[in-house]
Amino acid sequence: MIAWLADGLMLVGAIFCLLGSIGMHRFPDFYTRVHAAGITDTLGTILVLIGLAMQADPGDSLKLLLVFAFLFFTSPVATHSLSNAAIKSGYRPRLGIDADD
Repeated sequence: MIAWLADGLMLVGAIFCLLGSIGMHRFPDFYTRVHAAGITDTLGTILVLIGLAMQADPGDSLKLLLVFAFLFFTSPVATHSLSNAAIKSGYRPRLGIDADD
């Protein structure tokens, strides 16, 4: 039962990562791409790590949970830093984007 749950978490995490990569390709400007990648990358990676930790030995699970904690705090900070650097360098978001673009 735990193996099925862990496999499900890893599958959902992989789907989130895939959706993030599709969002990076389809969205029109830097800020929407960073938003799509930041949200889905964090959630997808965390779900995969939780699924892996459920299947691993206790010592390995502890290491995976430490990686989880590290990514949980650093991934949003990295996304914020990228967006902040883009704003400070003068890169402005595209406004009034047509649906046909």
